[in-house]
Amino acid sequence: MAVVDSGYGIFWTEALNQFQEELSEQEFTMWFNRISYLRSDDSRLVVSVPSSFYRDQVKQRYLSSIEEKLFELSGNKLAIEFEVHKLETSAIKDSGTNGHKNARTKVPNPPAEAQRRRTKRPHGSLNREYTFVNFVIGQNNSFAANAAMAIAKNPGTAYNPCLIYGGVGLGKTHLVQAIGNAVHKDLDNIKVVYVTAESFTTEFIQAIREKNTQRFKNKYRYADVLLIDDIHFLQKKTETQEELFHTFNALYDANKQMVFTCDRPVSELRDLTDRLRSRFERGLNVDLQPPSYETRHAILNKKIEQLTLTIPEEAISLICNNVTTNVRDIEAALTKLVAYAELVNKNITAEITRQQLKDMFASPKQTNITMDLIQRTVADYFNLSSQELKSKKRTRVVAFPRQVAMYIARDITEYSTTEVGLEFGGRDHTTVMHACQRIDARMRTDPTLEPTIQYLIRSIKDQSTVR
Repeated sequence: MAVVDSGYGIFWTEALNQFQEELSEQEFTMWFNRISYLRSDDSRLVVSVPSSFYRDQVKQRYLSSIEEKLFELSGNKLAIEFEVHKLETSAIKDSGTNGHKNARTKVPNPPAEAQRRRTKRPHGSLNREYTFVNFVIGQNNSFAANAAMAIAKNPGTAYNPCLIYGGVGLGKTHLVQAIGNAVHKDLDNIKVVYVTAESFTTEFIQAIREKNTQRFKNKYRYADVLLIDDIHFLQKKTETQEELFHTFNALYDANKQMVFTCDRPVSELRDLTDRLRSRFERGLNVDLQPPSYETRHAILNKKIEQLTLTIPEEAISLICNNVTTNVRDIEAALTKLVAYAELVNKNITAEITRQQLKDMFASPKQTNITMDLIQRTVADYFNLSSQELKSKKRTRVVAFPRQVAMYIARDITEYSTTEVGLEFGGRDHTTVMHACQRIDARMRTDPTLEPTIQYLIRSIKDQSTVR
């Protein structure tokens, strides 16, 4: 009885095409050139390998990645089975469509001009919209953007490692992925690995659980460009920090490029080992600031152009004057405005903009209020330093202003009690709750306290609002 093949060979070929682009030429040639597709059914795919050693090495290094890629391509979970067959030279030459066209010494390379014209597939882990072309450069981000472009042109030669830090929605992820997209597109045989710190941690835990840490190490320690987003997530994760430390050393010694992002300067990260902190600080550290009015205007115009919209200048100015925090909030404002106009079938006007975005315009977070600004303003008022507010001192001279600052932080920002506590010397959230309760109770008995706090709030807002 003849065996009916389910036809998954086409997915195997496509999987190998993708591995060929993701891995270095040496790595791909070593571990994939001598694997051939044999047959498949609804639950498994069988390939041939030249030896038991070869089989065991491929299974240890790549089995999970192969299964994941085939699942993405075919939509079915296929178990990979290996059969050991000693391949003759003629078998490799005559493999035809049953195998992958990967025997590079057997197939003539296309002319150089044809290779240049060939368009690479987008990188599987990167957002293809995150490019340098789509990144609006302004005074607040020009240093970081130019450093990122320099890294993309010559990874591993300068600015290594690079740490890009800044608040939410300022473009950290866009820049780090733009580096990856540019390298993947423009440079051949470069393995780009992008991952968030959270995913890095999850993969590491899974590798330990499955007793397969070697595959995890191979994925990251053999990267040519390693991009890790949001390293502040690594705080308190000691074992993951240890693994990243060794990965860092391996890549650094091999002159491989590393780029990290963080929501604050690395010096402000708590529960991070000193030796890993020193590695992050070893290279170039650049920050992203909230965009200026001119940059916000350019960003908004670019988004409007991409959406082929017509919005009057007065409405654009309203948004740029009132949404001052970050790019993400600008995009959210535009999305809400466009959705309203489409649903009610009206043209966007300045009046509609004012009505529909009034809550966003009035939001405290649109005034760029930072914890540092609150601490400095309160400390100056009480003739103290910001460091004293963060210190362990419990004298009345320091404790009362600290409670006032905590109360104001909770009142006019979206910081949680835990986040406020961390900004005041790593205090527990219950300390912040107690401080707020004390100030609230005292305002009911001390008629001079509420005017003082309102004065401080106005002063903070006046300093933070950008018009």
